[in-house]
Amino acid sequence: MSLSRIARHPLLLGCVRHQLFLNPSPLPGGACMRSLSRAQYRRPGQPKDNRPPWKRIKFDFAKGVEGVKRQLTLLKKELLDPLVGPEGKPMLEHMLEQNRVVWEFRGPECLEQWSVSSDREIGGQSEAYLKLGRNNNTCLLYGTLCAAPPRDGETRYSGYCTMRSKQRLCSFDRKTHFDWTSFNTLHLRVRGDGRPWMINLAPETYFSHQKDDMYSYFLYTRGGPYWQEVKIPFSKFFLGHRGRIQDDQHHLWLDKINTIGFTLGDKVDGPFQLEIDFIGVCKDYAHTEEFAYEKYKRNPEV
Repeated sequence: MSLSRIARHPLLLGCVRHQLFLNPSPLPGGACMRSLSRAQYRRPGQPKDNRPPWKRIKFDFAKGVEGVKRQLTLLKKELLDPLVGPEGKPMLEHMLEQNRVVWEFRGPECLEQWSVSSDREIGGQSEAYLKLGRNNNTCLLYGTLCAAPPRDGETRYSGYCTMRSKQRLCSFDRKTHFDWTSFNTLHLRVRGDGRPWMINLAPETYFSHQKDDMYSYFLYTRGGPYWQEVKIPFSKFFLGHRGRIQDDQHHLWLDKINTIGFTLGDKVDGPFQLEIDFIGVCKDYAHTEEFAYEKYKRNPEV
């Protein structure tokens, strides 16, 4: 699928409206949207919180002691794991590893690693919820999608529901990342209702204007009672910024992956559900493609 056809896909247009519901039109003079940074969205009519930062913090001595114990445990694990091998695994096991389950849902504590949001945060009518599935072995994302925009006089587009993993943290709340350089394919086991979803991978960025960069690809669910095994090569993911596909495409760097997310925005009002068994990565030796889309040379050879 070419990038021109992808850009006209209705699911991507819904994601564009999700990202750019306040400024749907391009900037005058052809200015690049990617070069701007915006403040956190505040719903029209909502008062500003002018309290100083130190007054927003709630101090609790008991929770502080528990937090210190938890951080010291993470620090101990962080220091001892490299003595065993990469990521706490023996070297031989790390070299021969072909499949890895990154997220699975086997209890209520697994749901704490995810956050769910919808356009209700900006005044919309969509609803999204997350709970354990039957037998507490899967997670079920369900709710109702409504594309009607809120009547606030400013928001023009609405209708989205998202599920996104939380940022991975090590000791003392320092950011850490997933290293998937040994793999080339995303592997999921899902059961949906026939709706198309967008899978979003957020890598670590180095500049402030890249903080909203995201790699995306489509997830088409079949519907019905049967599970489906989905394998998507990382070379298929294309770069976008706030829902807009970028002309300057380059492959996804797999050494620092922060989060993964699922977005529904197909403009079809009604209930939805997506059940996930596990999310993992694998090494497909039959797949040799480096990147599926055209790369532009900034300094072409003469």
